[in-house]
Amino acid sequence: MSRILIVESEIPDVIDAAGNSLAIAFGETLRALDAGIEIEFADPYLKPLDVRRLDIVDAAVFPGSRVHWSAADADAAPLRQAMERVFEVGLPCFGSCNGLQLAGVVLGGRVDAAAELEVGVAREVHLTDAGADHPMMAGRSRIYAVTAVHRDRVVELPPGAICLAANWHSPHQAFVYEADGIDFWGVQYHPEIAPEEIAQYLRSRPEMFAEHQHLVADLLVADRDDDAAARLGAKSSELRPPVRDTELRNWLAHVAAHRAPGRLVG
Repeated sequence: MSRILIVESEIPDVIDAAGNSLAIAFGETLRALDAGIEIEFADPYLKPLDVRRLDIVDAAVFPGSRVHWSAADADAAPLRQAMERVFEVGLPCFGSCNGLQLAGVVLGGRVDAAAELEVGVAREVHLTDAGADHPMMAGRSRIYAVTAVHRDRVVELPPGAICLAANWHSPHQAFVYEADGIDFWGVQYHPEIAPEEIAQYLRSRPEMFAEHQHLVADLLVADRDDDAAARLGAKSSELRPPVRDTELRNWLAHVAAHRAPGRLVG
């Protein structure tokens, strides 16, 4: 049984305004994939991550975030510090969306805001040669689509990182960093989020996503309606488990394989 620490990536005001926490939702997804997983949460925006907590977990996750600042901004310093501590102890770490951008910054790369948002579905994501051979992408088609919503992206890969996937919007849709005792896997998109959840988010923020409201109707049914998925640039089978959450399934297997024998987790 693995114990995983999910690091809250949002401030309380954002969570209260949204009515939910992306960190808690991520934990629910992981439990759906493996009912035996134990989940803990940490909130570095409220309290710095105590490194002693990392002694009793097997891995850490940095999920997406709805804050208005970039992973490189001063406001994100508590979150970057938490990731640095995870990297220092060498725990397997997974990042999604903001979590990928955060790793890009912490490890020496660069992020910026794209001229346009990538909303609903990340289309025509293609594996690099390295991605086709990496265990995080085992089971992925060479070209695929997956749920996404973001503005920022990693534009300069950290030295030593390996790009596994890219598309027209984000040159690094997935990368890993497996050197210097660091074990990081990350994706720019959201394998943990169903298209219906993206639709509900867009509908709840009409002022931010005014140009994307036409996607809502298709997103609500895209994981079971081939025509709706096609209009979004995807196949319905790609937008539901077990295809959509491919990277998470592979990462959980990676975590289980790397658990230290006899490690105290209780």
